[in-house]
Amino acid sequence: MTELMRSQRLDPNLIREAAAQAVGRLKLLANEQRMLLLSQLTHGEMCVNDLEKRLKIYQPTLSQQLSVLRREGVVKTRHQGKHIFYSIADSSVLKLLVCVYRLSCPED
Repeated sequence: MTELMRSQRLDPNLIREAAAQAVGRLKLLANEQRMLLLSQLTHGEMCVNDLEKRLKIYQPTLSQQLSVLRREGVVKTRHQGKHIFYSIADSSVLKLLVCVYRLSCPED
């Protein structure tokens, strides 16, 4: 138990809301293509063509997964000419990705 949990009684409704939000974010990350997309976007804004080339995720799947992330407010878009650039819009997802990376990726 954390120090906060020992020192205070937490409101069950607040815990329920936080749990629901956490589960929603974890469900988004529970898809390999979305995880790969978000991992690339941690390095900064990228256009669809670059994501497709780097990740070898082809247009139909890429568009579908980006649409899910956009609908959930995890990524935002910027249009420049014919190109659409994506970037991470939700800093809590970025923090979660860092935790996942630390737990699952080999150390340098």
